[in-house]
Amino acid sequence: MLNFSDVLETVNMIENEHLDVRTITMGISLLDCVSDDETVLFKKVYDKITKYAENLVSVGSEIEKEYGIPIINKRISLTPAAIIGGSLDRDGYVRLAKTLDKAAKAVGVNFIGGFGALVQKGMSKGDIELIKSLPEALTTTDVVCSSVNVGSTRSGINMDAVLMLGKTIKDIAYNSREDQSLGCAKFVVFANVPEDNPFMAGAFHGVGENECCINVGVSGPGVVASAVKNAKGKDFSYLSDTIKKTAFKVTRMGQLVATEASKRLGVPFGIVDLSLAPTPAVGDSVAHILEAMGLERCGAHGTTAALAMLNDAVKKGGSMASSHVGGLSGAFIPVSEDQGMIDAVNCGALTIEKLEAMTCVCSVGLDMIAIPGDTPAEIISAIIADEVAIGVINNKTTAVRIIPAYGKTVGDSVEFGGLLGYAPIMPVNKFSPAEFVNRGGRIPAPIHSLKN
Repeated sequence: MLNFSDVLETVNMIENEHLDVRTITMGISLLDCVSDDETVLFKKVYDKITKYAENLVSVGSEIEKEYGIPIINKRISLTPAAIIGGSLDRDGYVRLAKTLDKAAKAVGVNFIGGFGALVQKGMSKGDIELIKSLPEALTTTDVVCSSVNVGSTRSGINMDAVLMLGKTIKDIAYNSREDQSLGCAKFVVFANVPEDNPFMAGAFHGVGENECCINVGVSGPGVVASAVKNAKGKDFSYLSDTIKKTAFKVTRMGQLVATEASKRLGVPFGIVDLSLAPTPAVGDSVAHILEAMGLERCGAHGTTAALAMLNDAVKKGGSMASSHVGGLSGAFIPVSEDQGMIDAVNCGALTIEKLEAMTCVCSVGLDMIAIPGDTPAEIISAIIADEVAIGVINNKTTAVRIIPAYGKTVGDSVEFGGLLGYAPIMPVNKFSPAEFVNRGGRIPAPIHSLKN
C-alpha cells in the first residue's frame, strides 16, 4: 500500500524531475495484410492500423489526466514492411510508406515504425527495393520511421547491406537538406534488434509477437540524477543500490500505465522498456547523471565505467518492478537529445571514439550524432560496421542513427526541435576504409554463437 510520503515523492518526480512515460506504443501485426494486389495490400494495411489504433491516443490522454502522469508520445509499431511488401518495387514501397503516414495521422499518433527490413544474413529482392526506397520514403512522409537490422550474433554482419546503407544515409540527408537533413533522424541501423522495442526510430512488431499488444517506454534521467546527487560521497555499493531503488519506482509507474492501457484498449500487455531516455530539457540528461557520480564532464576517463554501473543498476531495479521487461532497457546516449552530451561535445570532452566505447556497456549505440555533410559514404558504412561489430561480438543490441548534415561542417550545428533537440557537428576520422567496406559478403558470426 502506498503511504502519503510515497505519493508526495512521485508528485515531486513528475513536477520537478521530469519523470514521464516517454511512449505508449501499440504493436500491430500486418502478416494477414499480404496481397499480390498493391491496392488491396494498402487498403488492408490502412484499415487494420486505423481499426486497432483508433482509441490509442484518447486512452493515453485519459490515463494522463486520471493519474497525473505525463505520456509524451503515442506510437505504433508494425511488422517490418519488407516482410509484408511482397513483390513491391521501389516506388511501391514509397507508396506503402505514404499509406502508413496517412494511417498514423488518421489516428493521431506521433510516429509509426516498422518501415524496415531484417537483412542480417542476406537480402531478398524486397529488402533491396525497400532500402532503395528509403531516401524518398523518409523525406516525403512526416511520421514514418525505419530500421534495418544488418547483423546478429548468430549470423554475423551483412557487409553488403552495410555498404548499401552508407550511401542510403547520404541520400536521405541530401533529400532532406532543406530540413537540416532531418530524414536521417527517422532511420536507424541495428545489430541484434529486439522485436518489442517501443522507442523510435527502431520500433517494429516482430513476427513472434501477438496480433496486437501494448509496449510502454518509461524515462527518468532527472529522477535518477537527483538520487545520485543525494548519494554524493557514498561508495559504489550505496550508489548502485540508490539507482536500483529509483529505477524500481520509475518502472512501477510504467507498469501501471501499461496495465491500464492494455485493459482499456482490450489488447495484451507486452513489455515495459525501462530505458533512461533523455530530452534536451535542462535536468533530463543521462550525461548529468554520470557527472553527478563525480566526473567533471561526460567523456572524461571513467565515463565508460560510470555508464556500465548505471546501466546495470537500472536493469536490476527495473526488472524487479515488472514481470515483463523488454525492448532495449538501459541508458540511451543520443547526443542531440541530451543537453549534457551536447555541452560535453562542445567543450571537447566527448568524441565519437569515446561514444563508441560507451556503447559497449549501454543501450543502443551511436545515436543522433551529426557529422559533416561531405563525409564519404564509405566512412559512414565503416562507422556502422564498427558499431554493429560491438553488438555482434558482445551479444547485445547496438545501433547507429547518424546524420551527415548536408552543407554543414565541424563548428556548425543542426536544429531539429522538440525531443530531437540540436546537435553540434562532430569530426570524424578521415582516413579511408573504402577498400575494407567494399570487400562485400558477410563477416562470419563469432565462435560463441555456436551454443546449441
